Amino acid sequence: MSVWLRRARPLLGTLVEIGVPQEAAAEDALQAAFAAVRRVQACMSRFELDSDVARFAALPSGASMEVESETAVVLQSAWALQQASGGLFDITLGRAPDGWRCEGRSLHKQAAAAAFDLGGIAKGYAVDSAVQTLQRLGCTAGWVNAGGDLRAFGAVLLPVLLRDEDSGGVHPFMQLGDAAFSTSRFGVHCRSQVWAAGGRGVDAHVSVAAPSCLWADALTKVVAASGDAQHPLLQEHRARAWLH
Repeated sequence: MSVWLRRARPLLGTLVEIGVPQEAAAEDALQAAFAAVRRVQACMSRFELDSDVARFAALPSGASMEVESETAVVLQSAWALQQASGGLFDITLGRAPDGWRCEGRSLHKQAAAAAFDLGGIAKGYAVDSAVQTLQRLGCTAGWVNAGGDLRAFGAVLLPVLLRDEDSGGVHPFMQLGDAAFSTSRFGVHCRSQVWAAGGRGVDAHVSVAAPSCLWADALTKVVAASGDAQHPLLQEHRARAWLH
């Protein structure tokens, strides 16, 4: 049985926990993984004044800027999901869905109202980035948990517990191995995480399991906005969803 080295840091507006087997260079790998998460926060948080997201919000209509490569990956994924979902996924929260374009690392502002909230996709990307860093530095197993966005890899099975909002406490839901899992709570009046087209939405927890945390995170918003735990995009991304 592995002895696990675990560390936690306040990042991404939550507590990020990372665990790897306790072996040579494990501490260095953990610190590098936290640095990867900090890079995502610095690039994509709307609360960081120098982030790509904050600079884009201040950009005048018709102007362009260069973003970090990590931001470009997330924006291009967000655009692809917006198109594939018929607008159910929208990082502008309904302000200007078609008011921006990202081509390579060039981000173009086509409407003055265009601004982003990447809270529904960037946290999953940060988890994936941390996992990739751990793997690149030789970790054969481990996990990254960012407050509801979780990914495990290698020979590890993590118990997933869901909070009971009505009676308190938690209850077992599943065991996660070599995959990602994301849970979000949505209500019909919640627009900070998802834009429910036509005012539709669900007052429930939405969970998605997928190979990557970026898609697990983002697809919870599609399921919440559609109310469809069998949405066709889930199969396309080899994902599974639950409404509970």
